[in-house]
Parts: sequence; structure tokens; C-alpha cells
Amino acid sequence: MTITVHEDDDPIRVEMASMAPMPFAIEYVAGLLVRHFGTETSGRFAPVAVALRHVPDDIVAFERIVGCPVAPTASWSGVSVSRDVWRLPLRRGDPVLRGVLEAQADSLLARLPPCAGVARDAQRLLVERLAGGEVGMRDVARALAMSVRTLQRRLAAEGVSFQRLLEEARKESAARHVSESRLSIGEIAFLLGYSEPAPFHRAFKRWYGMTPDRFRQRRPSR
Repeated sequence: MTITVHEDDDPIRVEMASMAPMPFAIEYVAGLLVRHFGTETSGRFAPVAVALRHVPDDIVAFERIVGCPVAPTASWSGVSVSRDVWRLPLRRGDPVLRGVLEAQADSLLARLPPCAGVARDAQRLLVERLAGGEVGMRDVARALAMSVRTLQRRLAAEGVSFQRLLEEARKESAARHVSESRLSIGEIAFLLGYSEPAPFHRAFKRWYGMTPDRFRQRRPSR
């Protein structure tokens, strides 16, 4: 899934899209976003509306969750937010949490094939953003303040492709989640950007020669 913020629109649109139809995932992420920012702004975050390409099973119940009107069969899926609400400060600036996340990213990076230059910067961004879904080439290029074409050109000059960096980040992150977390395999697949478990199972077996379930069973007891 990719999330794109259209800050030039009024109200601002936080658009959610996926390569495969994922109605439940769209509803889940939209609801999670609204609830999370509601918490971070002490209840002041109030979206204008939630747009959905599909029709949810229970619109009324979903409207209660997000606290705003829900528009089904729209031309896009995502959350509309007024500019005033968009500028609300978040209450949490947690240095301890940041330190933990940075340590986890550093641990994953240490396991990846060494890179230098722009490839190293892109690699770190992919590791940090993998769970958030912001791992498209456009997302990474924007974070590095360059165009997609420039990023492609510079990575090629360093002998690496964006797809290879993404594949390596997913591989190492998958092993860590499967062996160290209590998330289900389906949840891990979704977390790493797979629309359903089957493609994740195929990728994992290609990487490690066994299924995620078998890999988890071989984890040493603690």
C-alpha cells in the first residue's frame, strides 16, 4: 500500500492506494490514522471525510470509528483533512521511542549488504519506512530531495537498483518479524507491503528455502 499526501488540495487529501484490491486494509489504515492522530492531538484531530472506492459492510459503524462522513464509491480512497487540523501539533516527541526505532533500523542495516553514497541513504529510508508503507521510489526520492529519474540514475551509477534495495530490506525485516515477534504471518505480510499472504510466502521461501511458519518453528526457545 502507498500513502500520498496532496497538500495543495483543500481540504488536504491523504490518499491510500494499493496494487491489488484491499478493501479491509484501506478501512483499517484509515481508521488507524484517524484514531492515532486523535490520540496525538488530545482528541482535536477531526477529518472532514473518509472517501472509499468500495462500499464498506457497515457504513454507519465505520463512520462512528472515524468520526466523520464516509463517502463510498468515490474516485479515490483516503482521508480529507482541513488545513487547520493538518497543522495541529502532535503531543508526543518521545526520544526513548525514537532511540529504540533507530537502534532497530541500525540492527537491520548491519545485516544488509554494505552500500555507500545514495544507495546507503535509500537503504536506511527503506528500512525505517517499510512498516509505514512509504517505500515507493517516489517516496524515497522525495525524502532524498531529488527526482525519481535522478535517484534511478545515481543508483545505477553505484551499481544497484531500487528494487534490489527494497527486496533486501524486506528479506531482513521479514526474518526479524517472523523470528522475534508474535505477529501472525498474515500480519507480517501486510506490514511488509504484500496485498495477501501467498506472495509473501513465495518470497520468503525464495529467500530462506522454507516457509515462514517453518522458519518460526526453528527459532530457539528462550
